[in-house]
Amino acid sequence: MTTTILTATLTRLMDAPSLKPESLEPENFAELPLLLWLSPAFPVGSFAYSHGLEWAVEAGDIVDAATLQIWLVDLLNFGAPRSDAVLFACAFRAGRSSDWAALAEINELAVALAGSAERRLETCAQGGAFVSAMRAAWTCAALEHLPASGDPIAYPVAVGTAAAGHGLSLDLSLQAFTLSLFSNFVSAAVRLGAIGQTDGQKTLAGILPDVRRLARETSSAGLDDLGGCAFRSDIAAMRHETQYSRLFRS
Repeated sequence: MTTTILTATLTRLMDAPSLKPESLEPENFAELPLLLWLSPAFPVGSFAYSHGLEWAVEAGDIVDAATLQIWLVDLLNFGAPRSDAVLFACAFRAGRSSDWAALAEINELAVALAGSAERRLETCAQGGAFVSAMRAAWTCAALEHLPASGDPIAYPVAVGTAAAGHGLSLDLSLQAFTLSLFSNFVSAAVRLGAIGQTDGQKTLAGILPDVRRLARETSSAGLDDLGGCAFRSDIAAMRHETQYSRLFRS
């Protein structure tokens, strides 16, 4: 009797739609390419940029994991990464709706918002490299409406457009993009010797809820929501231009 009941129960479980092997089909992992596009191995050169952290470390603003986390949370709430998240969302929606005129305007604004020469280099060099790699290996129709090779394109606009063109989720794509920015900042802090690798992972774990919150807040944001006042970070970007000894390009 027990064997009969167990067999019947297992049969019902296997027949349940939510538990069938088909639920693991690739279409349920549509965002998987983001792990490649936003990984350090993707050829955008993100390892070469510190977003001004190199100067902040030399100036003594960042000396350990606690001061790094404070710096990063301020960036997330008030700095360029928050604006990048808004620009990503706007570019995604423009790409999803095939509004190419709006996409061009969003990109022009994103480039203009770079507050220093190195910030402009940081976003445009990575944006251009991202588009080149995507057109070669992950092409889609939306990518053809981005600027031609050599013309400036902001990194969040490039990634947002690609995610829309490949039919990915805005919320998940935005979370992944924002987390990748901060992962690169933490990597820069590790290479600068401000923290160790374990503290780097603790820092990322600590700011993950803030990253998710930022994605929720900006997924429906428009260009009118742009704005920030992370003055110390902007100063760091400008001071880095004349910093005597440098590992990074920004």
